[in-house]
Amino acid sequence: MIRVLVADDHPIVREGIKQILVDIDDITVVSEAANGQQVLNAAWKESCDVILLDISMPGRDGLEILQELKKHFAKIPVLVLSMYPEEQYAIRVLKSGAAGYLSKSSAPEELISAIRKVASGGKYISPAVAEQLTFELDRDPARPGHERLSDREYQVLRMIAAGKTITEIAQELFLSVKTVSTYRLRILQKLNLKNTAAIVLYAVEHNLNH
Repeated sequence: MIRVLVADDHPIVREGIKQILVDIDDITVVSEAANGQQVLNAAWKESCDVILLDISMPGRDGLEILQELKKHFAKIPVLVLSMYPEEQYAIRVLKSGAAGYLSKSSAPEELISAIRKVASGGKYISPAVAEQLTFELDRDPARPGHERLSDREYQVLRMIAAGKTITEIAQELFLSVKTVSTYRLRILQKLNLKNTAAIVLYAVEHNLNH
C-alpha cells in the first residue's frame, strides 16, 4: 500500500485528490496539510511513502518546504502539484529534489500513475517536461537571467509581474515590506533592470506572467 500525504492550502483540492484515490486499491491518503509547517509536522508524525506538495502555499512556499523535506526526509519522494504551467516551474522543482511535477489540470489517471512511479523510486515527468530537460542540456550556457534568481526571488518576480504591490506580496508571503523590497532590489540587480515596470516587461517577454 502506498501511503500518501496530501499538502494543499485549498480544502476542495485536498478533498478532490482524496476522492480520486479513495477507490484505488494500492494507494491511501494517510494525512493532509494546509500549509508548509503542517507538511513538515505531518511528515514527522505520519509514516508515508509519497508526499503530494502544492508549490504555492501561504507562508513558506512550496520550494522552501521541498528543500526542508529533502533535508530531513530524503528517502520520501515528493511529487509537486501546481496550477502553474510546466514550463515555468518543472525544471526548477526537479533541480530542487522533487521526484516529479504534475499540473493540477492533469487527468486523474495521470496523478495515479505519477504516484505509483515515484513511489517505486522513479521520476515522473510529462513528455513536455522531458523535451524541456533535453533543451536544457543542449542549450547555450548563456542562460536567461531569471534562472539565476533564488527560488524566493523568482517567486517575488512572478508576483510583481502579476501586478501585486510590495505590501501585498509581503502580506501574502508573511514577510516584512523591507524584506520584499530587498528581494525586488536583488531582482533588479541580477537582471540589470531599472524599475518595477522593467520587471513586468521582462516577465512578459519571457512568458513568466501567467
